[in-house]
Amino acid sequence: MLNSASQRKDEHLSCVFSGKGILSKARSGFENYRFEHNALPEISFSEIDTSVKFLGRNIDFPIIISSLTGGHPKSEKINIGLAETANDFNIGFAVGSQRIALEDKSFEKSFKIRNYAPNILLFANLGAVQLNYGFSTDDCKRAVDMIDADALMLHLNPLQEVFQLDGNTDFSGLLKKIEKVCSALDVPVVVKEVGYGISADVAKRLYDAGVEVIDIAGAGSVSWTEIEGARSNDIVIKRASETFLDWGNPTAECVKSIAENVKKVKIISSGGVKTGLDIAKSIALGADICGNASDFLLKIANSRSECENFIEALKIELKTAMFCTGCKNLKELRSAKLIKVNS
Repeated sequence: MLNSASQRKDEHLSCVFSGKGILSKARSGFENYRFEHNALPEISFSEIDTSVKFLGRNIDFPIIISSLTGGHPKSEKINIGLAETANDFNIGFAVGSQRIALEDKSFEKSFKIRNYAPNILLFANLGAVQLNYGFSTDDCKRAVDMIDADALMLHLNPLQEVFQLDGNTDFSGLLKKIEKVCSALDVPVVVKEVGYGISADVAKRLYDAGVEVIDIAGAGSVSWTEIEGARSNDIVIKRASETFLDWGNPTAECVKSIAENVKKVKIISSGGVKTGLDIAKSIALGADICGNASDFLLKIANSRSECENFIEALKIELKTAMFCTGCKNLKELRSAKLIKVNS
């Protein structure tokens, strides 16, 4: 018998698989930028290097499989498949919120994927707002230790919580509690949104509190307002949630603004990062690496090979963008010329 939290995770998966909420009406902003084409790159395509060192681990390609799921029987198979894929391609992976497993140890198994992916950059995950609902720094440490993670993601999701049944909407005083977690943990703390973006102002406050990495998770991908509206039987909630279907800060603009104004913080560009060209634009705008969740989820649900083909396509798209801008590595790509084509 599933508890309410596990049932919620099952419903979230069902919504995504049915097509609800997988593409926000808001735009990511990447469509507003174009690279200046270099007709004489003076490099060989074969020498292009897409590797990067991030949080102490070398990864072969600048992407992580972003926070997805866990805490439901379906989740275990999904997480194992994604973790094995991440290990094969030497990219990063983030589990979904571990709150359910911290409350009930019987759900830990669906998150414990380190044995399937011994070498990957692995992120634990917990909702930051849970620090206002009885969770402590010790619980954050437990989340990290549970899966032998390299870092902890604390996700911010105020808009989702408003429309989620029995959502946790007390976000007061969270910054001080996040600061306490940063001081207490032996691993880096990442703060991410879930689809509505993080502004430079918020990123600065988080960085000053000790957060090492900002995961943008901006507009342009999964719409949690649509998902929670679809789950609700309350006609008022359904109607109100539709008002916010185009809410959110464009990912591209968040990356650019944070890179310019919070220069030392590391940036994960996610939210509408759908192609290798989006990855290239993200790096040129100032991101360190990128993230994608929904595409990986949908493809691994079909087959492992479809997920692998998706990564291979991302790789050739990124390398092509680098080749046609004359960039041999990601450091050079950061200086590639982007042209703003729309406002």
